[in-house]
Amino acid sequence: MPGLFDPFTICGVTLRNRIGMSPMCQYSYRDGFSNEWQLVHLGARAAGGAGLIITEATAVEANGRITPYDVGIWSDAHIEPLAPVTRFLKEKGAVAGIQLSHAGRKACTDRPWNGGKPIPPGDPRVWQVVAPSPLAFTEGHQAPHELNTGEIREVQKMFRAAATRALEAGFEWLEIHGAHGYLFHSFYSPLSNRRTDEYGGSFDNRIRFLLETIHTVRPVWPERLPLTVRISGTDWLEGGWSVEESVQLAQHLKQAGVDLIDCSAGGNVPTAPVSVWGSYQVPISEAIRRGANIPTATVGLITEPVQADEIIRNNRADVVLLGRAMLRDPQWALHAAQSLKQPLPAPPQYLRAF
Repeated sequence: MPGLFDPFTICGVTLRNRIGMSPMCQYSYRDGFSNEWQLVHLGARAAGGAGLIITEATAVEANGRITPYDVGIWSDAHIEPLAPVTRFLKEKGAVAGIQLSHAGRKACTDRPWNGGKPIPPGDPRVWQVVAPSPLAFTEGHQAPHELNTGEIREVQKMFRAAATRALEAGFEWLEIHGAHGYLFHSFYSPLSNRRTDEYGGSFDNRIRFLLETIHTVRPVWPERLPLTVRISGTDWLEGGWSVEESVQLAQHLKQAGVDLIDCSAGGNVPTAPVSVWGSYQVPISEAIRRGANIPTATVGLITEPVQADEIIRNNRADVVLLGRAMLRDPQWALHAAQSLKQPLPAPPQYLRAF
């Protein structure tokens, strides 16, 4: 029975342990270009012992950013600044992952520390947001443009091109962001998709956009490297997306060539009544792992080493991804190894401190 510090092999990639850095937006970039902040931020977590480092949501087009300050990969010019990041992560023993994203109707907001509100009309930073239906995320947000089928195809091509660039930049783990109310989630959730064409209505129609995108990306992403998808396992609201539907979606994604499901939840409805407790999203991972027979990663208020180790040892997930806990402590994995009396995944420069 594997534990938190046992290796995990998927496709042709082996993580040195089951600890990953969850994608955590930094909103610290100009025109989408990676910079020293991203190198130092992610590099510190690799030196801190994590087995997998996944970049924050990386936009496949400028209009797909959450804020004007997001990192992106919508042009070939974005490749070169990302290469030092992947190179350093690998040098420190971590697998370099990238999350490709399109924010959909939740795009075009300001940075959280500037209030996080939608950028108002007339502001030179503003752009038109898009969605499956012209339903604003919440009061004060833009009414989105409803994507037509031709525009859907263009977005799918953007994801394919971004995957090709990610490979060239040196990433070895690809995650498609299909959670948290962003573009793909807004298509598969009945709360935000009111379409009557082949991309709306039935379950099969609502998941079509995401599945077609996987089929578009899969040929350009090598089979030796993991192709993963983050989903929201539930909308936390009656009549919304459910865990049972997530299991069905995971089954379809597996057939389409997806290797692992990153299990999160919520984000599509700002008023959803969410009860939060330690490991509160782990049951979603467990249900998908068992119901779809596919490896999973889990997230959600996982803070303690013994808590993370229990999740792995009880086959509730294959990888534990830490967000805020690892923002607070870049060396969380090293401290966890000490706590669980496991060999330290530390660079030699740090060994005398442990």
